[in-house]
Amino acid sequence: MELEARTMKRVTVRLVPFLIVCYFIAYLDRVNVGFAALQMNKALGLSASAFGFGAGIFFIAYFFFEVPSNLLLEKFGARRWIARIMFTWGLLAGAMAYIPHIAQYTGFSAAHVFYGLRVLLGVAEAGFFPGVIFLLTLWFPAAYRGRVVGYFMAAIPLSTVIGGPISGALLSMDGFGGLAGWQWVYLIEAAPALLLAFAVWFYLTDKPADATWLADDEREWLVARQKQEREHREAAHAFSVKEALFNRRVLAIALIYFGANATNYGLSFFLPQIVKSFGLTNLQTGFVTSLPYIVGVISMVYWGRHSDRKLERKRHVAFALTVAAVGIAASAGLDNPVQKMIALSIAGFGIFGCLPVIWTLPAAFLSGAAAAGGIAAINSLGNLAGFFGPYAMGWIKDSTGGFGAGLLCLGGAGLVGAAAALLLHHDTALETSAGGAQREAPGRPGVAEY
Repeated sequence: MELEARTMKRVTVRLVPFLIVCYFIAYLDRVNVGFAALQMNKALGLSASAFGFGAGIFFIAYFFFEVPSNLLLEKFGARRWIARIMFTWGLLAGAMAYIPHIAQYTGFSAAHVFYGLRVLLGVAEAGFFPGVIFLLTLWFPAAYRGRVVGYFMAAIPLSTVIGGPISGALLSMDGFGGLAGWQWVYLIEAAPALLLAFAVWFYLTDKPADATWLADDEREWLVARQKQEREHREAAHAFSVKEALFNRRVLAIALIYFGANATNYGLSFFLPQIVKSFGLTNLQTGFVTSLPYIVGVISMVYWGRHSDRKLERKRHVAFALTVAAVGIAASAGLDNPVQKMIALSIAGFGIFGCLPVIWTLPAAFLSGAAAAGGIAAINSLGNLAGFFGPYAMGWIKDSTGGFGAGLLCLGGAGLVGAAAALLLHHDTALETSAGGAQREAPGRPGVAEY
């Protein structure tokens, strides 16, 4: 259908690249602590377990503030709330550079200041990711969500593919302007968030009905299509916010996401240190660390589109998480740097390939405020793995002197997520509109390729 193809192409071009840039900066500011640690841990006197605790405590704050933040986004609109989130996290991400100064003036230890700023950063950023996922459900019919979320979430591996070498290079600014290299990592990489906050305010549109940049027939088609799908879901079961927060499927998806995030964050925060142990420079570490994430960029886009074409979710998630678990576990038994990075690159396919498909699951049966709350609940519960994964890695490293046992622990978490995906009750019929608007392969009426 020409109108559908034209409309969805225009919406995709308008929203997706901009949101990718926003999430790229968000994720970079979240995980650049892994590169800063190459110098920061020694400067602040942090052990591996103390660093893992500080890196992960971000997600405890994230957990408590995620649902309230996303409900406020649904109330005030994505444009205003996402701009607020980006501005406050930009300020706090930059403040990480001044941990020694804050410790000196407050009397707290540098480690406690590090913990405190990571908590505040979690509070500030809470609601950004689930807010964007919720925004995408307002703009994209169900048949497009796997690929669109894949495009958007490609910012996660891209933040390391591009940001890793940049962070490694910034570490070489050690001593410039009286600041250490790790301080420059925080300062320079925080600045884009502050600038993008203003861009979000003026550029984003909250919902299709407000899209003056669409032609009248395009806007009317999209509003009607989204209304039809919403009514179809609600005819099956109209969830309240409270029901969504405690729904068994929501909690099951949160467990799946927990397993995925355990593999992701447990590896992300410590991979620079693993690679650095190969005897590489900081810049070389940045480039080598990016290899699993290059595979991740490809897998996110490919696996999300593949799931859309097949209109199948559970097995796509389970297969990807199994690949992640096997790759990570295999790397634990390999000492050769080339072999270890090959195993971790295979894991990268699964770690990142599963993520966009996971986020098609709640959108299939939740809508409106219930979708905002349910998506936020899944994200907040699943992101608790962002605390347990890095903390477990750090604690095991201090206890055993190596990363092998920690990597096996992460692989086990991935297998738990894969099993939960296979056991999940998921009705793909709820992803179709009342008029049967989806299809399984190119050429079948109802979904335009773009």
